[in-house]
Amino acid sequence: MSSEFEKNLDKYAEVIVKVGLNLQPGQRLLIGGPIYGFYGVSLELAPLIRRIVKKAYQLGARLVDVMWKDEELQSTRLQYAPTDTLNEYPIWRIDAALKVAEAGDAFLAIYAENPDLLIEQNPDKITAVQQTNFKQNKPIMDHVVKGSMNWAIVTAPVDGWTDRVFPNVPSDKRKAKFWDTIFEICRVKQEDPVSAWLDHVNQLAARSNYLNKKRYTQLKFTATGTNLTIGLPEEHIWKSGSMTSQNGITFTANIPTEEVFTIPHKDKTEGVVTATKALYYSGSLIEDYQLTFSEGKIVNAVAKKGEDLLHNLIDTDEGASYLGEIALVPHSSPISQSGLLFYNILIDENASNHIALGQGYKFSFKNGETLSDDEFEALGGNNSLIHIDCMFGSGDMNVEGILEDGTTEPIMQNGEWAYNV
Repeated sequence: MSSEFEKNLDKYAEVIVKVGLNLQPGQRLLIGGPIYGFYGVSLELAPLIRRIVKKAYQLGARLVDVMWKDEELQSTRLQYAPTDTLNEYPIWRIDAALKVAEAGDAFLAIYAENPDLLIEQNPDKITAVQQTNFKQNKPIMDHVVKGSMNWAIVTAPVDGWTDRVFPNVPSDKRKAKFWDTIFEICRVKQEDPVSAWLDHVNQLAARSNYLNKKRYTQLKFTATGTNLTIGLPEEHIWKSGSMTSQNGITFTANIPTEEVFTIPHKDKTEGVVTATKALYYSGSLIEDYQLTFSEGKIVNAVAKKGEDLLHNLIDTDEGASYLGEIALVPHSSPISQSGLLFYNILIDENASNHIALGQGYKFSFKNGETLSDDEFEALGGNNSLIHIDCMFGSGDMNVEGILEDGTTEPIMQNGEWAYNV
């Protein structure tokens, strides 16, 4: 690899540790921690992980540990393990992660998978394993939605994934092209990427602050194939890339991030939404899909490809057919302008306005971290084992905010912000 690549890789590691995690002296860091089920780090990413570990110790980390994985082992299990054993789970991973979360230490997950790895495996087996992962990871997700610790999810190219995203690039140049793209959308190429990131998250925070002052009761989305109204709980809070954990550490949970988001009222979504990007889930694609809502619940779901998988996702539990998040992303975001489908929700969600099926974030309410599940639901929050983002924004989408007196105001016009901050 070139010296320029090595320099950028080092800068990326610095962004991850200083901006993503904002790791503090004396904290422990678990890399590969099971956030959203993305446990384990591919051995292929060791050069990046070594840099992250070095940066962490230089910042005063007390201990850094890594959960490694080999993706091929997952495929091997699905192919050869007895079906009645697919509900087994390595509980030791959860036990280790819980100790880190309960101590207010830090997690780093790296969401980097070959989307074609499981393409020939039995989809029912994939679903069974996925459901087990959701159930076993709920204690960790409970800490995430309460803001118990500082955490981040980032990404990096791995074999197979590069082939899917850049099929028209010569095979020996695909990984370099992917890394270059990651460096671009993650602001690593800028002279001082940490400062660039701080400016960016401050800009996103200004947008969420503007929306918080408005106190909209509903959001109205209109575009080709979409006519959707989402009610907002009375005590909702708009958030952005910058979050603060219960122990006062400000961090940026997703890199990249281009969104501001809040929590919908569980029972107050009405209308139809048409996806503008395919959803990669459990080793398969759900394409050209449309969801119809009534009283907050999905009452119809159709897709040109992957409809059975979409129904399996919605049937995960009662909360999976309701919304837990609504996020706004301008059509001009770097990821949208790349024109690429990344087969990776972490990146793809930042190309487009999106809704999330399933679990809402308790920190989207004032003092929400202290709420029980029942108290959370009483305010309009949604509980579920899943949190899956579905992209529906476009360059022709208009978004309006509806005030308590029925007055409407533009938030987005033709996919772009309609207000200045």
